[in-house]
Amino acid sequence: MTIQQPLGSAFYNRSAALVAPDLLGQALVVNTPNGFDGGWIVETEAYLQDDPASHSFRGRTERCRSMFGPPGTAYVYLIYGIHHCVNAVCQAVGIGEAVLIRALEAFQDSDKRNLIGPGRICSSLKIDRTMDGLDLCNGQSAIQILSNPALENFLKRWGAIQRSPRIGISKAREKPLRFSFKAQGPRDKNAW
Repeated sequence: MTIQQPLGSAFYNRSAALVAPDLLGQALVVNTPNGFDGGWIVETEAYLQDDPASHSFRGRTERCRSMFGPPGTAYVYLIYGIHHCVNAVCQAVGIGEAVLIRALEAFQDSDKRNLIGPGRICSSLKIDRTMDGLDLCNGQSAIQILSNPALENFLKRWGAIQRSPRIGISKAREKPLRFSFKAQGPRDKNAW
């Protein structure tokens, strides 16, 4: 993968419902001693502040403080006491919105890791709570989302983007805030 620039904070300074589909085809990476590791984002879910399924719905807590900004911050949390999940914070400081990264396509075809499911992504890339609050827009950060210079070709290869209800949650499941490519086919509802 050719090293690209991180997406800037202005990209994230809008509703998570708008950022989520625009993250498809961009690169989630972690900075390792051997260079970048990660993959192309192929599935996301948006969580809005007025959304009962969002961690920010009841206000700012110690767990979700990173979700309240600034835009372009990593929000990493532990779910079920087992799995870490990584999100990109959206909106202005003080508004708790974020996009959950649900699936990646590995950079190399030879990379057979399972990067489908937010817990599997974090486990494979060694993303944990130590990365909570890091700046995704900083080129020196341990975790970043980089722009894809070949985004147009990537989107042509993957085809149409579909919007569907979110999965793996118990509240507000009906909201069509999950974004993926139609070419992916159905995903396992329990993919963590």
